[in-house]
Amino acid sequence: MSTFTEETRLRAREIIARYPADRSRSALLPLLHLVQSEEGYVSPAGVEFCAEVLGLNKAQVGAVATFYTMYKRKPTGEYLVSVCTNTMCDVLGGQKVYDALAEHLGVGHEETTADGKITLEHAECLAACDYGPVMTVNYDFFDNVEPQGALDVVEELRAGGRPMPTRGARLCTLKEMAVQLAGFADERDGAVADGGPGEPSLRGLRLAEQHGVSVPGFDPKTPIRSKAEADRAAAEAKAKAEAAKPAPAPEPAKAAEQVLPEAATGSTAPDVKAPDAKSPQVRTAETRQPDAATAVPDAPGTKIPVDGPPPVPRDAQAAEAAGTAANPPAGDGKPAGDAAGAQERNLKEAEAGTGADGADPADANGSGVRK
Repeated sequence: MSTFTEETRLRAREIIARYPADRSRSALLPLLHLVQSEEGYVSPAGVEFCAEVLGLNKAQVGAVATFYTMYKRKPTGEYLVSVCTNTMCDVLGGQKVYDALAEHLGVGHEETTADGKITLEHAECLAACDYGPVMTVNYDFFDNVEPQGALDVVEELRAGGRPMPTRGARLCTLKEMAVQLAGFADERDGAVADGGPGEPSLRGLRLAEQHGVSVPGFDPKTPIRSKAEADRAAAEAKAKAEAAKPAPAPEPAKAAEQVLPEAATGSTAPDVKAPDAKSPQVRTAETRQPDAATAVPDAPGTKIPVDGPPPVPRDAQAAEAAGTAANPPAGDGKPAGDAAGAQERNLKEAEAGTGADGADPADANGSGVRK
């Protein structure tokens, strides 16, 4: 099992310190890149190391390491050459580039050359359709690549050179790239390069400018504000909107009460909600057993059951009380009935030696033995 260096352990602690104490599990992704930067792939020892420093089990770490294709589960060469063979690049010749490299290097998908320099893989998409077909070396782009140009790149790599990508800084090894993906700066000379966007990426913008296509109300010179500034601006806009709102109009019922005098309405009775404003369940219950607060039976929306007149509350209460008195609850005593008389009768029959029908109990089972 591999033992990781003290530098890797120090970097692991630095990575974990970037996250809140109760969110240390979020450090798993950069930690996997960190162990890959030392061994060239995520080995079983790397999985165990990540589980140990984060307090996870190996199954949890392995589930993440096997989900993302950037984490390699077997030894990988110094240079990972990825060729896009998805729809756009394939139409433009991506598969021909891959086939030429596979034949020249003598390896297939995710296989490494005997000298340990090159690992070849086909990629589903490298997100550079405007430069297709594309090839990456350790995730740095070589655009509009052709079969012969791809062969020239890998031969220079095998010879110890580091060809310049179409976009980006000078090439680095896969282990060096893993250090950067773990969140640490690349200190090599020429590791950082400036460069503007390529013409294919700007083609859409050029066409929009040429034909006067723009988003209504969009100002490209609008400064990008910080979150605090954006929150403050949003709060000010909300306050202005609240201040600009008109006063709420009075409710219709209240407005009528304020404007119309009693003489105009023709009635001095207070407004009462119609029974239909209540739920059907409440309305039915009140109809069957009305009280003083319930609308009269002929009020609009009131329905009386057709199976008989509604009971009067007092009569119903009296009937309930009478039924309770006539049926006392059961207790732990003996059941009602003349149990004492039956017991005495049974004792006398037992002393006389005869049953209730005058027969001798000894012959009851035909054995002649009295029980």
